Amino acid sequence: MLDSLRRELLALRDNDLALREELLAAGELSGPYHPRMEAIHVENAARLREIIADYGWPGNDLAGADGAEAAWLIVQHSIGEPEFMRTALRLMEDCVEQGRVPAWHAAHLEDRIALYEGRAQRFGTQTIDDPRDGLARPWTIADPDRVNGLRASVGLKPLPAIPPPGRDLPPEIRHQHESNQEWWLDWLASRGWRRR
Repeated sequence: MLDSLRRELLALRDNDLALREELLAAGELSGPYHPRMEAIHVENAARLREIIADYGWPGNDLAGADGAEAAWLIVQHSIGEPEFMRTALRLMEDCVEQGRVPAWHAAHLEDRIALYEGRAQRFGTQTIDDPRDGLARPWTIADPDRVNGLRASVGLKPLPAIPPPGRDLPPEIRHQHESNQEWWLDWLASRGWRRR
């Protein structure tokens, strides 16, 4: 294991999460992609690409379990870079076969890519806020009858209970949620994830 690589990945992750907490506390993460959040995601992805070029995917053997998980988080957050995320998924799937990373890493990334591409997800790891009542529910699941078996096969617990419909949000809040979703759909299209 390369401890310097592990420490660098953990530092990149910690910077991302610290900024996320700061922006959440300030109430600045509920709408469009915050420029500071986007900037740290772009910087972290650029550094992870360099690490991959030097070492290959930083699995448990290279970066320790927590370093590998930090690399997974960095790629999960590189949402403005579809090709990088798809390439990382292929590398991660190879590492799963070799026992170098847990299978749930690839499952989460596969689902996230499906969400951004507008396809149904297999493992039910990605949620979206329902603009009607504001509650988070899983993005469309490809095979709801088999999802818990698939989750178990990659080391995930059964899908949590999906909340029943709640009270409708006030019209002005619902409109804001709908506007935010439209912004995100436009943004995803601008990055090449899907067509509008």
